Amino acid sequence: MAAFAMIALWFLADWQSGTSSPGELLAAYRAELDAFRSEYGGTRELPDVRFFLFGMGDRAKYVYRDGRLIDVRTGSVIREWTISSDIIVPPEYLVALETAAGPVTIRERADAVWIEEPGGYAALDGTRRPVALPDFSGHRYPRVLRVLHQELLYNINDAGPVPNVFVYPRPWYRDGAMVAIALRETGNIGLLRSWIAGLNDPFDRNNGGETEADNLGQALFLISLASDKNHPLVSKVLAESARFEAVGKQGRFIKGRSDFAEHPVYQTKWMKYGLRAVGLPDPYTVPAVPDSYSALFWMDFKDEYIPGHDADDRGEYPYLGWACDHFHRTRRSPISNRDYPLTWEERASQANYEGMRIVSPVYTARRLAAPHTWHAAEVFLYLLLSR
Repeated sequence: MAAFAMIALWFLADWQSGTSSPGELLAAYRAELDAFRSEYGGTRELPDVRFFLFGMGDRAKYVYRDGRLIDVRTGSVIREWTISSDIIVPPEYLVALETAAGPVTIRERADAVWIEEPGGYAALDGTRRPVALPDFSGHRYPRVLRVLHQELLYNINDAGPVPNVFVYPRPWYRDGAMVAIALRETGNIGLLRSWIAGLNDPFDRNNGGETEADNLGQALFLISLASDKNHPLVSKVLAESARFEAVGKQGRFIKGRSDFAEHPVYQTKWMKYGLRAVGLPDPYTVPAVPDSYSALFWMDFKDEYIPGHDADDRGEYPYLGWACDHFHRTRRSPISNRDYPLTWEERASQANYEGMRIVSPVYTARRLAAPHTWHAAEVFLYLLLSR
């Protein structure tokens, strides 16, 4: 059950009460980032572009940059201020502006995104929808967790939980399952229920149209969060699973392609996890074979692993390295060198990086998307569950 379901919602109390200024809050966050990076895997350089994203969950999406607030759906500048300075405080979901007319703040709360300026206080259009925003007190890096949580929640849109709202039009089951595991912990799984309940294909078909074998177990797991074994997709998954079955010395297992290669250990682990989640019999045994994706599945079946070459990319696909670190309990993976965003994916074959132009053409030129939900979920869950 959600670890934080009963936690009171957090309303930026320190800043509102006047005990800490935005600058002091930013300094505290940076100190925590420095400690986190030293303990884990350091940094990877992202473009020197200062921006912040507003619109967690199923709210309308906005980008703030250089005194301008942009509607992501239309690309229109909906508000613009002539500023002398601004401070972005990511874990407070806050941008504080200094303008000729006086101070302006944009901040996201559990109830909406609010703009406060001289003579006015109003919610941004399309943002009056609730999200749960725990403060993660009691954890070693609560501010980092709050930012990672925001990066997860921002990338939920009308289509569902996409890897990045700017470059991916549809959810991926693999990434979406990891997002779901994270949001189940924070009381936000309801934001995904409509998408999950509407799933009708055992495969997301996003990776060059391939029917990837790990999708079968991921689909079952996702269904368990919004329905049960009677959901129509369950029977479709079971019917499809027959063509991916293989038999080895230990018994039956799942074998097919994921990310354009065979990963039978990873695929079978997901299938077993999904079958158990919906309460169905499990006829499969994890095969005792090398699989570079085996360590990506850290949620269970950790004894079924043959040491070898893990797919632990920490550069272009850093979620792979973070998942392997979670499995092995190592600390070798980076986050970004910026205050925000902390996560990314680079040079992915199926991403349309033109969409990042609304943030900055530098991202488009580098074929870089940030933030990224699989990366954010892996870092978030490693920290959250390491108590």
